[in-house]
Amino acid sequence: MKNEAAILLLAMQFLTRIPVSAATLYTTERMKATTRYYPLVGFLIGGFCAGVFWLATLVFPSILALVIAVAAGLILTGGFHEDGLADTFDGIGGGQDRAQALRIMKDSRLGTYGTLALVMALILKLGSLAALPAPWIIAALIGAHGLSRLSSVLVIATSTYARDDGTAKPVADGISAASLAIALVSGLIGFAVMIWWLPLNASAAAVIGLVAGHGLMRLAFERKLQGYTGDTLGAVQQASEIGFYLWLAAWAS
Repeated sequence: MKNEAAILLLAMQFLTRIPVSAATLYTTERMKATTRYYPLVGFLIGGFCAGVFWLATLVFPSILALVIAVAAGLILTGGFHEDGLADTFDGIGGGQDRAQALRIMKDSRLGTYGTLALVMALILKLGSLAALPAPWIIAALIGAHGLSRLSSVLVIATSTYARDDGTAKPVADGISAASLAIALVSGLIGFAVMIWWLPLNASAAAVIGLVAGHGLMRLAFERKLQGYTGDTLGAVQQASEIGFYLWLAAWAS
């Protein structure tokens, strides 16, 4: 249990800005195993955003509370996945071939494609969430954040790493069967809780949207890059989260 707790803390340290002292926790094997807890950490991030939204609605109109909740999520994660989305679009948009695309994605400067992707991502998130009834927003934030991290884990399990180094290097050899099973169970539990909160058809529509976002993003980068990078894992998470919100909003309308 102490080992699993250390792995969970490392996953939180990797995916958020929560100050976790990892010096005494880190080992290569533990870092490789952190993927098993990505969905769980995602649900916790979503729960934090949902809590901020609920508290903000006590003071502000719903739309402003929603902006505050999304901003709180960005602060908590440091825009980790959003940065990956921007770098991915800069790379696949500006790179003429695989080598150039990977080179552009390592550049810390933000380009036109990345800027447009970030702006559109935030607009789509806020617009689709604003179309939901306020109680649904809470369930949507929790469900989307957790299941979209599972979406990224599935890329690791079904694709190959495209670099020799980078933020995703610790999981470049893939994911163990045990870690994948834990991640999947976490996702299923989260989905079960979401069904308790939302109608089954609405929950199913949201997952269909998530799967569509996952697939479309992979189509955008895998052929050119011949695999995934840390940046594209962030892009898949963002596309999956947005797809979740969009299809849920479509069902609600």
